[in-house]
Amino acid sequence: MRDFDEADAPALVSWVDGPAALVMWSGPTGFTWPLDREQLARYSAKAGPGLRIWTFTDEENLAEPVAHASLTVDPQGRTARLGRVLVHPGRRGRGIGAALVGAVQRVAFDDMGVHRLGLGVFAHNSTAVALYERLGFVREGVSREVIEVDGAWWSSIEMSMLDREWHGSGATTPSA
Repeated sequence: MRDFDEADAPALVSWVDGPAALVMWSGPTGFTWPLDREQLARYSAKAGPGLRIWTFTDEENLAEPVAHASLTVDPQGRTARLGRVLVHPGRRGRGIGAALVGAVQRVAFDDMGVHRLGLGVFAHNSTAVALYERLGFVREGVSREVIEVDGAWWSSIEMSMLDREWHGSGATTPSA
């Protein structure tokens, strides 16, 4: 896992193949279809202590992006929010998402000392929901029908994990 670089933009753009995929990745704010390098450059320019943006690379080819994630941090409240998790479509189902989220959990809890790590995931994304639960996140509630995409309303599940759950529960931190 390394900081996102604008050279990673073409890969990210290629992974988002339509408006629904864009919303699935970025939620209802921040980006418009079609996703392009200019939007990612503006996003990347916001990186700093309050917004960490990462690229996860192939273990054998460190120049090849295979996943992406961001972490919005509120140091005063000791909270953070995992967002914009995306795995290369051809690499899904191989443990990369678990490795990426585990790495972000380690940074948030062990390096940054956050108390609470939250995230939102669309309810119909059952693979991601199951992954987050397997990695120790707890469902907090559902925001019903938060966005309309292609004529269908999508609901969002709010999930979180607390530092004591990370440190005390033996949460798994898989590698790729």
